[in-house]
Amino acid sequence: MSSVLFVCLGNICRSPLAEAALRAEAERLRLDLVVEFAGTGNWHIGEPPDPRARAVAARHGIDISGYQARQVTRADFTRFTHIVALDHDNLSNLRRMAPPSAVAELSLLLDHVPGREGQAVADPWFGEAAGFDVTWAEVTAAASTLAARFRAR
Repeated sequence: MSSVLFVCLGNICRSPLAEAALRAEAERLRLDLVVEFAGTGNWHIGEPPDPRARAVAARHGIDISGYQARQVTRADFTRFTHIVALDHDNLSNLRRMAPPSAVAELSLLLDHVPGREGQAVADPWFGEAAGFDVTWAEVTAAASTLAARFRAR
């Protein structure tokens, strides 16, 4: 079974939204897929997603209030088939963290969206609530293409 871990820095904005988007798309397509999120940083371990992230997900009919931030572990590299970073810095950090026994395929989220390859997902943390709508649009576009990829297997 395929499994995906979405990774951003603080783990309360982009990666929980990516998890929510892929879970919703997998459910819609009836895919058996494990999806989680984590951060490379440890500032928000155990905390729920940012209120603005919860609000944008809720506007799309998804409740992420029960999600809790956690930090990436070395075990994640063998537990997941895919570890997907939301930006270049986190992808670099993941490459450094990966143990020799890693089996997870590492990628950048928007590499899975035709025409967006090499781009980072917008980080809405320091902006207004509208920035979370941009992030939601990016993660849902990627969720659609990722789910189609998993479905084709």
